[in-house]
Amino acid sequence: MFHFSRKAKIFIGFLIIVVGGYFASSLLWGSSAVPADFEDARLQGALIAENIIRLSSESANDLARVNKLEGERKFSEALDITSRMLTQSQEIRAQAVDLSKEIERMTLALPSIRPVGAQQAALSAITDRLALISRLINYSAGLEQLLGALRGRFMGYPGNHQVQNIIEQINNEVTAINHFNSEAVKEMEKFDSLIAR
Repeated sequence: MFHFSRKAKIFIGFLIIVVGGYFASSLLWGSSAVPADFEDARLQGALIAENIIRLSSESANDLARVNKLEGERKFSEALDITSRMLTQSQEIRAQAVDLSKEIERMTLALPSIRPVGAQQAALSAITDRLALISRLINYSAGLEQLLGALRGRFMGYPGNHQVQNIIEQINNEVTAINHFNSEAVKEMEKFDSLIAR
């Protein structure tokens, strides 16, 4: 099981508190309104999320190759692919930081969104994006674990099941990342339908 770093827990907790506070304070608003800053952050966040999805989804083929190479005892080649994936995960982490900035902008604009139903849909989308970021943290940690396990196998330590389990966990994180992105998109479609009324 993966553990969140203390910094990640504090960041996610802070955002949840901010979102909850703004949501509670905004119940007083009535007519339709969407701040320009929210729209800009929403568009930028969607572009970043698409890039994250693309990068993380590309790993599925690489993981299948790593698993095959590990089974063939071609540890050096498996290590090379995993090292490249780990480098790519650093790019994904940088994208996650950018996404979190856009989520913060969206969160700060929440109280100005009317009607309340649209605000609730936006809040749900923000929550899904936060969940996506937490799964990205797990994804990155999984790649680091996989690299360590493959290095151990390369040095002759047993651990075939460990490698397969880690690959399965990483694939699960990729599936979760895709799921939370899809849910965020659905909530923003709901948001648009409520704003259009």
